[in-house]
Amino acid sequence: MTPTDAPDVLKIYQDGIDTGNATFETTAPTWETFDHTHLPDHRLIAHDDTGPLGWIAATPTSTRHVYRGVIEHSIYIATHAQGRGVGSALLAAFVDSCETAGIWTIQAGIFPDNTPSLALHEKHGFRIIGIRHHIGQTIDGRWRDVALLERRSTTIGV
Repeated sequence: MTPTDAPDVLKIYQDGIDTGNATFETTAPTWETFDHTHLPDHRLIAHDDTGPLGWIAATPTSTRHVYRGVIEHSIYIATHAQGRGVGSALLAAFVDSCETAGIWTIQAGIFPDNTPSLALHEKHGFRIIGIRHHIGQTIDGRWRDVALLERRSTTIGV
């Protein structure tokens, strides 16, 4: 993912936000904010001959050195590309990238009713470690739970 991908990344992000089932965010950030908050490594975007299909990127969970191998990720797939294996390909490449870089824990927060995302993550070695009940409130006042998932490396920190 490069800055030239910014319009596509932010459009796919906004489309995911608009579903109401991807995040508490209501609008995609500017590219400057996205670029500043997401780690420069482990940013991937999928394309085919029709254009962008989806992306995955990570944020640190802490600035403390002891947690340098723990990240949280987001993955968004364009509406027209869902169900075509794009998410699986992106997540597999992302996990490989993280393993190579010495990342030992990848975390994700997913709404429990987002069953396709939960199934995708389970397929790639993530497990639900808990449900954060009524952790946040949507703009329309609805309280939402978030499943906290993690994938532990099978080679680092075992």
